[in-house]
Amino acid sequence: MTTIGWLQISLLFLAVLLAIKPLGLYMARVFSCERTFLSPVLAPVEGGFYRVSGVDPNKEQSWLGYTLAMLTFSLAGFLALYAMLRLQAHLPLNPQDFPAVPSDLAFNTAVSFVTNTNWQNYAGETTLSHFSQMAGLTVQNFLSAATGMALAVAFTRALARSKVTTLGNFWVDMVRATLYVLLPLSIMVALVFVAMGLPQTLEASVTAKTLEGANQVISLGPVASQEAIKQLGTNGGGFFNVNAAHPFENPTAWSNYLNMLAMLSISAALVYSFGQMVGNRRQGWALISAMAILLIAGVAITYWAEAQGNPILTAVGVDPALGNMEGKEVRFGQAMTALYAAVTTGLSDGGVNGMHGSFTGLGGLVPMFLMQLGEVLPGGVGSGLYGMLVFALLSVFVAGLMVGRTPEFLGKKIEGREMTFAMLAVLILPLVILGFTAVSAMLPFAVASIGTSGPHGLSEILYAYTSTAGNNGSAFGGLTGNTPWYNTTLGIAMLLGRFAYVVPVMAIAGSLAAKVKAPASAGTFPTDGPLFVGLLIGIILILGGLQFFPALALGPVVEHLAMLAGQTF
Repeated sequence: MTTIGWLQISLLFLAVLLAIKPLGLYMARVFSCERTFLSPVLAPVEGGFYRVSGVDPNKEQSWLGYTLAMLTFSLAGFLALYAMLRLQAHLPLNPQDFPAVPSDLAFNTAVSFVTNTNWQNYAGETTLSHFSQMAGLTVQNFLSAATGMALAVAFTRALARSKVTTLGNFWVDMVRATLYVLLPLSIMVALVFVAMGLPQTLEASVTAKTLEGANQVISLGPVASQEAIKQLGTNGGGFFNVNAAHPFENPTAWSNYLNMLAMLSISAALVYSFGQMVGNRRQGWALISAMAILLIAGVAITYWAEAQGNPILTAVGVDPALGNMEGKEVRFGQAMTALYAAVTTGLSDGGVNGMHGSFTGLGGLVPMFLMQLGEVLPGGVGSGLYGMLVFALLSVFVAGLMVGRTPEFLGKKIEGREMTFAMLAVLILPLVILGFTAVSAMLPFAVASIGTSGPHGLSEILYAYTSTAGNNGSAFGGLTGNTPWYNTTLGIAMLLGRFAYVVPVMAIAGSLAAKVKAPASAGTFPTDGPLFVGLLIGIILILGGLQFFPALALGPVVEHLAMLAGQTF
């Protein structure tokens, strides 16, 4: 580890900190349907959408109506994207004449982008046409992100309001998230990306002559526009197979910074918006503090592990001063690769600028564990916020049990109904991840897809289901996922990780909205101070990660200990 490396890491978090308040205040105004500086331009467009679709923006929905609208919209998005991929050969903007995407891969891909997971069992530059990339994947990057933001805002209203039966209007929240937040920011970021050298063209490829005199075909396409919303919406699906390790997606250290800043900005600022909308900014900062502490710890451990190098290579004479550079781009090095890995898995982004499967045992454990915590650090746009609020409710319930008082959060009593739904939500991840991993580790045809035997092979399977169930999308590498078994089961994991989680969360929101919001009293446990932050971190580590320790011990922990002993598998 170096001082320069830590300075690079610190500058990113400082930039995010500076962006949180102004962006958070702006989004609070957007979702409160207040006037913003973009209203003169966008309000007529917004009104036009409502008139064409027949939506009454003044009519609010109950938690069930809101949830059903979200599920219906997501189903329609899945069917449209699946059809587009299956009919790709007959659609325009296909200069490479790519054939239709096979049915199992089309299912996996459509589910992946509708659930904001963006797991990719294909190489984009050799599989998808420009039309599929733009009208299919990029559109879903906007819509899946907007859906997550809408759900988080609905949960926020449940805590801000008192004794009501409605949580807002899903269609209005989704339109405003797309029109006022995601689209303007994406345009700005895409233009900066183009200036940094990212391609934005409808050409299929160019041919270059190498130093040896051979001809090399270099794939091109509308990269910058997809890259912008990929990061701002915490989607993570790259235009190219190697994602942000590709020089056309991430050419320089500056583009690397912008990638991470775009990833973190909306998710972190939305937590501040939460504090603003519930009338307690300190509460927003408390949640941000818990997220930051765990994320920075993850960065530090990953950076330390990768900077130490590989003892096996050191033993055969490789200079350990450069650390572990396997699977990393030299233009980024350990610090920026470790930071990227922790940020993308603390979020639910899934974009990578290095190969996580090439990390050391401990370095690879951390990104996996950050996802297993529930991806709330700060998580995906919207999904991270409502995931963290579930942990906050569990924390105050535990605190209430310890002191013998009725648990309260922001004036709402937390009772058995809320705890039942909260536990249903937090048990989804371990059930899906460990269940599918166990089955896949037993089936010969599933085991045949791993690239390495021993504990690393188990880590490949565990990471895949962790990433998909957590709606992250990053891969450990080595696993051949484009098979009927993995396309199907990973797709099911994505569906359960998104929708089986969010339905009980919305049920909690409906229950809380109907409760009377009581003022704080002398016996109220404060949830905006350091004591609550510490308790919240403890609950996340225990409930979010404890159930995965045995599986991690069989995979990356064994690999780490073996590496220290100089053994290979």
